[in-house]
Amino acid sequence: MNRMQFDVVVVGGGHAGAEAAAAAAKLGAETLLITMNIDTICQMSCNPAMGGVAKGQIVREIDALGGMSGIVTDRSMIQFRMLNLSKGPAMWSPRAQCDKMQFSLNWRKVLENTPNLSIWQDEVIDVIIEGGVVQGVRTRLGLDILSKAVVLTNGTFLNGIIYIGDKSWSGGRIGEKPAQGLSDSLHAYGFAMDRLKTGTPVRIDGRTIHFEKLVEQPGDENPQTFSYLDTNSLTRQRSCYLAYTNLGTHEILRTGFDRSPLYTGRIQGHGPRYCPSIEDKIVRFAGKDRHQLFVEPEGWETNSYYLNGFSSSLPLEVQVDALHTIEGFEDARILKPGYAIEYDYFPPTQLKYTLETKLIENLYFAGQINGTTGYEEAACQGLMAGINAVLKIQGKPAFVLNRTQAYIGVLIDDLVTKGVDEPYRMFTSRAEYRILLRQDNADTRLTPLGYDIGLASEERMKRVGEKQEYTNRVVQAIKDTPITPSQANPLLESLGTPPLQQRVKLVNLLLRPEVSINCILSISPELEELFLSVPEELRDEVFSSAEILLKYQRYIEKEHDVAERILKFEDIPLPAGFDYYSLTALSYEAREKLSKMQPSTIGQASRISGVSPADVSVLLIHLQQGK
Repeated sequence: MNRMQFDVVVVGGGHAGAEAAAAAAKLGAETLLITMNIDTICQMSCNPAMGGVAKGQIVREIDALGGMSGIVTDRSMIQFRMLNLSKGPAMWSPRAQCDKMQFSLNWRKVLENTPNLSIWQDEVIDVIIEGGVVQGVRTRLGLDILSKAVVLTNGTFLNGIIYIGDKSWSGGRIGEKPAQGLSDSLHAYGFAMDRLKTGTPVRIDGRTIHFEKLVEQPGDENPQTFSYLDTNSLTRQRSCYLAYTNLGTHEILRTGFDRSPLYTGRIQGHGPRYCPSIEDKIVRFAGKDRHQLFVEPEGWETNSYYLNGFSSSLPLEVQVDALHTIEGFEDARILKPGYAIEYDYFPPTQLKYTLETKLIENLYFAGQINGTTGYEEAACQGLMAGINAVLKIQGKPAFVLNRTQAYIGVLIDDLVTKGVDEPYRMFTSRAEYRILLRQDNADTRLTPLGYDIGLASEERMKRVGEKQEYTNRVVQAIKDTPITPSQANPLLESLGTPPLQQRVKLVNLLLRPEVSINCILSISPELEELFLSVPEELRDEVFSSAEILLKYQRYIEKEHDVAERILKFEDIPLPAGFDYYSLTALSYEAREKLSKMQPSTIGQASRISGVSPADVSVLLIHLQQGK
């Protein structure tokens, strides 16, 4: 620490902090990452996996922009599965089970070998503010570290309290101390603050699980990778398993309710509605006789298993007794108890779209400090905050993604426009344009944008160009190449679909639900020749993309049209600091909400709860009149 001044200081070494620090440094800013424990950088505090429904799309988007989460995941994964393949491509979601120790180590390797990036183990207790502009941070060791911008990514550590039954103590994670002092400092500067709650299940010694009683979930036969770069795919995988609770399990869990911090009122913060604790599930879904659990290995070289779906803060003996009623876990020994954690967060309506705070210039919030949950949601916020912190101090335009461009844009718009009343988790249903925001096309959507700001590499940009060129060739070939009944009918009959009566183009076959692009490859010499001409590392992506573009062309075009109509009004700016109470034609609720939120555009105003289409029309008329 012979250097006490930086361009950007990032506080917190979790998924948001790592992406923020790496992005800032790659964009040329002298960056310092401050973490309370250098040995737990990017620790997978909850389940040892990246991706999943909608979350996998976010990881692909981070990678496409030039972030590192996809690459680190590929280097750490022990299983890969593409979820929801029985549904349309808008729902396909990549998920990787990871070696949690390797994941943390691989992230540390990335950070320690990133030029312009330094790491310091310490605790930040205050931000230094002068004239409404952040000037740096103050640490527990008494250091004043100056910087032009600060990104706070404190996770669940802000005044964290851990709960197990009637026991509780201060902590950021079990076995780790909380961050104290910073919340109070921010609150004193005028930031609104609240509490949220999340939790985690027991970890189990795999040697004591009867796996023969469980349902095995192997990885995909041909595992993919997250990164669009040429990272190595898996040659071996570890299986996950399915288990189920039963009525006996539920009865034992209920015996602990009188000592549950959730039901005795000791926990005040709101928990995640979409990822509830097991005790919450059996109350909210009292009619269900069982709940599905996922048994997930935590690494290559460990016997530790994560029991996804069994999150709990009940007394330890209740957790253990209930566990032993589950088939396959009659003799299970636990390595770590389940627990709940309550922590401070700052409602994200206090942020701009860049994740800069409205109150203090050049101060950015990212991750669970904004009320989100999940590694992926945190990582993408960190990436965007790191990018915008550097662009701001370099005097360059802000980098903001809208809802038609990325799940990242949906997430940030939801946060700053609607706020949160529970830990925010991304779902495909949150995206209006999810057929446009698929996991397979994140690179074509976002890599040019990442390249323009200097984050995505020349290598990435070249690869995207090649992929698009070959995809266009394949699409055109399928539209132009004829196929005869004698060539096609044996295949069609084997698939149980009507035979051809005359020569048609290949695209007519591909539009049948039963026919895949691999099917027509097997009967068309012309298409097979084109397949072999595509570079091997691009073949799967190119032909998969071509199939999606042709099969779902009408849906994609319709969604494009809708998005373009919406965008006509989306970016119409609204004046800063406008007195909405003076517009008496607005409903009173709209005047109240708009005055509080001060939206920057018509699009943002239209998504504020309580602002009706009629209110939006009033705003548009007001702007058109030039008032």
